[in-house]
Amino acid sequence: MPLRVTAAAGQHDLLFLPWDVALEEWPESSLVALPRGISRHTVRFVRMSGVVYAVKETVEPIARREYDLLFELGRRDVPCVEPVGIVAGRTAPDGEELPAAIITRHLQFSLPYRALFSSTLRPDTTKRLLDALAVLMVRLHLVGFMWGDCSLSNTLFRRDAGAFAAYLVDAETGELHERISDGQRQYDLATAEVNVGGELLDVEASGRLHPSIDPIATSAQVRASYEQLWHEITTPVSIGRGDRHGLEARVRRLNDLGFDVAELSVETTDGDTQITVTPKVVDVGHHSRRLLRLTGLDVEENQARRLLNDLDAFRAWLGVEESADEELVAHRWVAEVFEPITGTVPPDLRGKLEPAEMFHEVLEHRWFMGERLARDVELDDAARDYVATVLTTKPDERAVLGRRLGRPSDTTGIRFDDTQELDLSELGD
Repeated sequence: MPLRVTAAAGQHDLLFLPWDVALEEWPESSLVALPRGISRHTVRFVRMSGVVYAVKETVEPIARREYDLLFELGRRDVPCVEPVGIVAGRTAPDGEELPAAIITRHLQFSLPYRALFSSTLRPDTTKRLLDALAVLMVRLHLVGFMWGDCSLSNTLFRRDAGAFAAYLVDAETGELHERISDGQRQYDLATAEVNVGGELLDVEASGRLHPSIDPIATSAQVRASYEQLWHEITTPVSIGRGDRHGLEARVRRLNDLGFDVAELSVETTDGDTQITVTPKVVDVGHHSRRLLRLTGLDVEENQARRLLNDLDAFRAWLGVEESADEELVAHRWVAEVFEPITGTVPPDLRGKLEPAEMFHEVLEHRWFMGERLARDVELDDAARDYVATVLTTKPDERAVLGRRLGRPSDTTGIRFDDTQELDLSELGD
C-alpha cells in the first residue's frame, strides 16, 4: 500500500519524517521533548523548519474525521489546535502495516494540566483552570459541537492575564451538529465531572494537589461555572418597554464576559409593557477582536481587556476626547507604550512569556512596586525591575523550550538528563 500524505499547503517538509518507523521508535534526533498530557495513543513532538508539530498515531478513518472536525472548529473561531496533515498507508521495511497519523501544529506557550500541577497548585489557580475548561465547553456547545470526552487531558492551557484560556486538543470523540441538545450538553458536563475528578485524584496520589482541595467536590466546579455562563448568555431577560438602559446593560454584561451579540430576538409580552430579549447569535472574543482591529495585536480575551484598559488610560493621559479617532490613539499607544515595554526583554528571555502576558505582568508589577514604595512608579522602571527580578526566574513556555529538556518519557513527555534541568515550579503561579 503506497504512503498517502494529506497536508496543508507549505508543509512538504513533513514528507521527510521517518514514516516507515513506529512513532514510539522514532529516533531522538527527530523529537522535541515537551510536556504533554495522558493519551490513549502514542504522541510525539517534532520540529521541522523551526515549527513544532504534534504527531499522533491512530486509525485512518478516525484521523480523517478528527482532521475535518478540527478544521471546521478552527474556521468557526473555536480555540483548538490547528490540523496540518494526515499520513496513511504506512508500512515498515519488513512489510508490517503501521497506524495512520494525524499531525497538528503545536500551540506555542501552551501547557497541559500535568505541567501546571508539576508543583502544588493553589486552590484559586485550580479554580481558574476549571473555569477556563467551562468556558471552552460553552464555546463548543454554542457552535453545536458535542465533545464526548471533556477532560483536562484533552485540553491545553495558555496564560491569559492572570486567568487561563483553554484549547481543545483531542476531537476524535466529538460530533458537530447544527444545534446541540440539552441532553448532549448534560452528557458532556457529566463526562467532564467524572474525568476531572479522576484526573485530580491522580494528581492527589502524586502528592501535588493542595491539601485543601477535594478532588470530587472541586470537579463539580466545572458544571457550576458552565451553568452560570450558559444561563447568562442564552436565557431570555424581560425588561420594561422603553428601558433602553436595561437593554444596554444586558448587552454590556455579555461583552464583559467576552461575547458579542450579533442579533437580538425581541418578543413583547403583557400588553406590550415588557419585552423579552434573547441573544440570537453570540460570537466570542469581543475584546480581542476590538484590540485586533485597533492595533493588529492578536491576543487572548482577558489579555485584550487588560491592554484596552491601558489604552484607555493612555488616551486619558493624552487628554484626547473619546470622540477622537481611536485608531490613531491606538497606533500611538502601540508605538509609545506597548512596543517599548515588551522591547525591554532581552532576546534570550523572549521564550518565557507571550508579549501580551508579559505586558500584563508588568502592569501588575508596577502596582505592587507602587504599594511597596508608597509612590507612583514609571512603567519603564517597572518593566526593567520586572525583567531583572521576575522574568529571569520563570521557565520558558514557548514551544522551543524542548531544546532545554531531556528525552521524552512514556508518562509525562519529559525526562531529565543528568546535565539538563527544567524548573517547572513557577508554572502554577
